[in-house]
Amino acid sequence: MTKGAALILLLSILIRSIKVVSFQPTVLTLICSAATTSSKTSSSELYNSYLDSLSATATAACPQHSTNSAGATTTTNTADDTHTAITSTSTSTSTSTSTFTNTVSTTIDPHTLSAIREELKQLMDNPSWDDGSLAPILIRLAWHSSGTYDATSGTGGSNGAGMRFQTEAADPENAGLSVARAFLEPIKKKFPQISYSDLWILAAYVGLEHTGGPVIPFTPGRVDHPDESYWTTNRMSYGRLPAAEKYLCPYTPTDQLSNSLDATGKLIGWEGLCSHVRNEVFYRMGFNDQEIVALLCGGHVYGRCHPTFSGYAGPWVENPTRFSNEYATDMIEDEWTLVSHDDTWLDEQGAAELRPAPGNRQFVNKKPGNIDDDEPNQMMLPTDMILAWDPNFRVYLEMYAADEGRLKNDFGMAFKKLTELGCGFW
Repeated sequence: MTKGAALILLLSILIRSIKVVSFQPTVLTLICSAATTSSKTSSSELYNSYLDSLSATATAACPQHSTNSAGATTTTNTADDTHTAITSTSTSTSTSTSTFTNTVSTTIDPHTLSAIREELKQLMDNPSWDDGSLAPILIRLAWHSSGTYDATSGTGGSNGAGMRFQTEAADPENAGLSVARAFLEPIKKKFPQISYSDLWILAAYVGLEHTGGPVIPFTPGRVDHPDESYWTTNRMSYGRLPAAEKYLCPYTPTDQLSNSLDATGKLIGWEGLCSHVRNEVFYRMGFNDQEIVALLCGGHVYGRCHPTFSGYAGPWVENPTRFSNEYATDMIEDEWTLVSHDDTWLDEQGAAELRPAPGNRQFVNKKPGNIDDDEPNQMMLPTDMILAWDPNFRVYLEMYAADEGRLKNDFGMAFKKLTELGCGFW
């Protein structure tokens, strides 16, 4: 390992405490050059506080354990009460907004915009990256930069490109996206008239087109934050992006993983997780149930999870670089098994890539003992499975499983909405 790589790895550990972020050597220089001044509040303190809040809320949402007179452990399921309590909470009540200096031109002539598109197209196919394509990670960059929007306060969203700064970049849900930003840096330097905010979104649009997804009309005009003061001025906080296991019961030993499931095979506490995704994340931005399902079905057909980034592992679908409705069809048609890092039987089936990082749980399309299974390695997060478990979500899941064309159309509209929230375009 080079000295530069070792330094980046050390900084990553200090910031994220329990997550290690890996970088391609070819982009280390870009990542280092993009570094900015740190925020007044320590990123590691914010990160640890956020992790503590997840642990506390998950424990509170779990069935309560008590000991009876005989010394046996009993369980009382309080999922309904928890669901009601979570639904009534509000993630953001701040009405504070800020006006930021326009540090770049928001006017891009059609010729320049066309040239940027061509540069992005040339960037997409990259055999050195996941599955040979940068499109999935660029789509994720646009999603996560946009998914911080809060309709009540008017804060967050793609406008500003706040992930350039340390605090927002250190959000645990943004782990690994420094690579995507670094890949785009040469284009930004070649075309300085486009804001980072616009470039990130345009890159995702081009990635979708390049991989057979919807063609989304691009509207420029996003303005970059000049510095990190927006975070404190707008009372931003971690937790605006979906957390894969929030409100699920965290105490089940990995060798007793089946105890995490109820009698119907759903994770205990799934109602709380569902409410987190629906109310705390997507309703907060202004989406309805159909748009939520469209965004997840269209977005999670791309790419894969990495244990060193998110802590989860593997692709959602067989072909993670092409648009399809396979995510929806497979979730309904395949059988899914809950696994943890300790499920080494996956190694014997050639599915070691589906073992999440220690402490995390996910579903896989494998079963112990099926050595001759010829199914491609695929996984689903708990936040994915709620689409099949929640009756309101499942209606739309089944609709998109049966109609790829409708998914393509609806996902395109929902993704455009997501990436324009807070931009003042409509």
